[in-house]
Amino acid sequence: MNTTPQPDPKDRPARLTVGVVGAGRVGPALAASLQLAGHRPVAVSGVSAASRRRAAALLPDVPLMTPAEVLGHAELVLLTVPDDALPGLVAGLAETGAVRPGHLLVHTSGRYGARVLDPALRAGALPLALHPAMTFTGTPVDVQRLAGCSFGVTAPEELRLAAEALVIEMGGEPEWIAEDRRPLYHAALALGSNHLITLVAQSMELLRTAGVGAPDRMLGPLLGASLDNALRSGDAALTGPVARGDAGTVAAHITELRAHAPQAVAGYLAMARATADRALDHGLLKPELAEDLLGVLADGAAGTAGPTRPTGTDGKPGPGGNPDPEGPDGPEGTDGGAR
Repeated sequence: MNTTPQPDPKDRPARLTVGVVGAGRVGPALAASLQLAGHRPVAVSGVSAASRRRAAALLPDVPLMTPAEVLGHAELVLLTVPDDALPGLVAGLAETGAVRPGHLLVHTSGRYGARVLDPALRAGALPLALHPAMTFTGTPVDVQRLAGCSFGVTAPEELRLAAEALVIEMGGEPEWIAEDRRPLYHAALALGSNHLITLVAQSMELLRTAGVGAPDRMLGPLLGASLDNALRSGDAALTGPVARGDAGTVAAHITELRAHAPQAVAGYLAMARATADRALDHGLLKPELAEDLLGVLADGAAGTAGPTRPTGTDGKPGPGGNPDPEGPDGPEGTDGGAR
């Protein structure tokens, strides 16, 4: 173990002066991370009170300025504004002469590649698109989370090494994304991350309605295991009533959701159909069980879902049921008990 004391970042010679345009949740965290690598934040712009608080917490003593003034003081400028505001911001900065030759302009939008910076490129700037694949809180914990975080990197080929070096200095892992694949890349991340939060929040609300006192404690181990299984095994980790073809159980779910959480029905149906399609494609859902299941989902979309299969007096499924209590073949234990 290396016990040699490490120099304080403030004592290191700064290599680049850093500015932030847009003190949302992302910009101050990235600037603080670059500061740890020896760069020197010198200016930040922020309009709302929340933005100013974030800047003060993560970049203390860094003065607040207008966007044009930030560019006037910094060699490396982080453009961390919402996606829809980025093209107009870049065009405005270029038109007003705020962009100087040699400026390193970095935007963090997942949607756009480097071409959105073309107006600044024509003014002599060096364009980089560095998108951290991470959700941000706007607090100092974000700086720690950047360690090992993947960044979607898009830049002109001659700037590729510079872009990757900046990512590595922030503790991240560069992943090269072609310009024309940026929208697809961003859609994939939004599907996995943003929608996951919605699903988890809905699940917690339903558990509270069902009488569970600590839904977060109940879901934590289950969802953690499910995520780990999905990342390791992909579709082979599918389990639960849809993947097993338990049409009666799915019909009961829809009935309960209509009664207690009608706002969740559409999402349940959409995810169940997507799960059924993937389970069929990968041989996990038996075709002879899929017909009843897909019928229940179609009825649910029409608002008429209900049990479709007879059940014997012994509690076992009747014709068309699934006699296998373990469901389709797949990795054992992947449902974490969620049946």
